[in-house]
Amino acid sequence: MLSKEIISFLISLKLPVVLPEGIELLYPFSDKETTDAIKEFYTKFYKGNTGRSMIIGINPGRFGGGVTGIPFTDPIRLESECGIKNNWQKKQELSSLFIYDMITAYGGVNAFYSKFYITSVSPLGFIKSGVNLNYYGDKILKESIKPFVVDCLQKQLGWGIKTDVAFCMGEGENFKFLTKLNEVHSIFEQIIPLPHPRYIMQYKLKKKDDYIQKYLEVLCL
Repeated sequence: MLSKEIISFLISLKLPVVLPEGIELLYPFSDKETTDAIKEFYTKFYKGNTGRSMIIGINPGRFGGGVTGIPFTDPIRLESECGIKNNWQKKQELSSLFIYDMITAYGGVNAFYSKFYITSVSPLGFIKSGVNLNYYGDKILKESIKPFVVDCLQKQLGWGIKTDVAFCMGEGENFKFLTKLNEVHSIFEQIIPLPHPRYIMQYKLKKKDDYIQKYLEVLCL
């Protein structure tokens, strides 16, 4: 069953590289509340094995997937949109806010998650000097995690995720990295970039509805 495959994958994640000095791993899966949340979430929304398209972010952040274990899902949206109560501090992640506004416009969580599976280039996040670090923000980290990234993508695709097209959140460095990786390993037939939710919420907030519409147009191709 797909839900069991995803849960097993997440709770067994290990990063088989030594991190550069000053960089810490964001690892939420040692927290029982996180493992309980992912079990409830994926059991609820990923019951069937029907093929889904993959949407790929950068890596989890401190207030979203780095807490809940679920990509682009902060404790607020986990409870209000997904119906999963939790005891975490209700801190908002901007990317999560955009994603769930987009999901609502798509038709809601049940409709969306029946068609899409969200993950990240690195399913584990990173912290430097107490703040989120994108994997490509450090050259040594970016190079060292490549085998881990490929292994994670191939494992996830082994569940029947579609390979004809994937959607990359981030039109800059994340898309470049994923494209180069795909040229070597032929993971997907096509990768389509989308503006990253954090960029939209931080710099293009007044046009958020336009970006939601763009997401829907691309995802519904």
